[in-house]
Amino acid sequence: MATKTLTIREDVYDRLKSMKRDDESFSDLLDRLSGGEEDVMKGFGVFSGEEGEEFAAGVEEASERMDRDFKERADDLFGQ
Repeated sequence: MATKTLTIREDVYDRLKSMKRDDESFSDLLDRLSGGEEDVMKGFGVFSGEEGEEFAAGVEEASERMDRDFKERADDLFGQ
């Protein structure tokens, strides 16, 4: 495999180094960051604007329903 030499500023090198996993080379890191590897954070932030607000409201509503259901079951179980 051919190799290339890149010149980067020291501050950029330091940031890249801090992002590098213990078991990966700089080539692996750059491959991951450039989309060459499946990124678990790829869809992060996909909901924005109105869609994000609707999604957050749905999550909040589901959480409140679960809290109420849990409390009712606990009251039934423990007689409180």
